[in-house]
Amino acid sequence: MTGSKKQRLIGWILSVLLVAFLIGASAMGKFTEWPGKAEMFQKMGFTTDLMFKIGIVETVVAVLFLIPRMGFLAAILLTGYLGGATVTHVRVGDVFFMPVLIGVLVWVALGLRNPAIFSLAMGKKVHNG
Repeated sequence: MTGSKKQRLIGWILSVLLVAFLIGASAMGKFTEWPGKAEMFQKMGFTTDLMFKIGIVETVVAVLFLIPRMGFLAAILLTGYLGGATVTHVRVGDVFFMPVLIGVLVWVALGLRNPAIFSLAMGKKVHNG
């Protein structure tokens, strides 16, 4: 396996793990009932109904991230989504490193899947083929 194939494989593995986390740990908490859910969402300034809708957006965008032709758009959408999560946590005085870390990992995963992303980010010319 060449370095390029290894990078792509690592990028896809990281992508799947990120999506599994976004859906399994984050979005599912917006869909299921658990003790303290309403209080936590209220502290953040959201109703449980709104959080359900936010969970749908999170799930759809996370799935889009796994579709090769949609990866770049999904990474942009996830960046916006995670930026909102970061601001929400900062506003209520919670720890906010997790959405920042996930956002960075989204772009690292995408760059490993498609090295042109790293070139684009570094301001280098991207050659198409």
